[in-house]
Amino acid sequence: MIYVLIEREVAEDLESTYEEAARRLLTNAYQTTGFVDGHTYTELDNPLRRFTLSKWKSVLHWQQWYNSEERRDQMAQLAPMLLHEERITILERA
Repeated sequence: MIYVLIEREVAEDLESTYEEAARRLLTNAYQTTGFVDGHTYTELDNPLRRFTLSKWKSVLHWQQWYNSEERRDQMAQLAPMLLHEERITILERA
């Protein structure tokens, strides 16, 4: 099992639009082979910073989703709402 931490910073005044698009993205990830669980968080002191922590059966499962046409299409809609490119960190239990 691996964990994937995705960090994003939403452009001001686009929070509600971002929420809709991010929810669709996570819903589709839920239906992907190898996806185990996922949660989204907002930074306490900066509500524009968002984090998604997802659990995957393997790096291969994550890579298949990350490189999928479906994710690319959804990120094309989400990316213009972000101040910076998303940052992805792959984690494993120590």
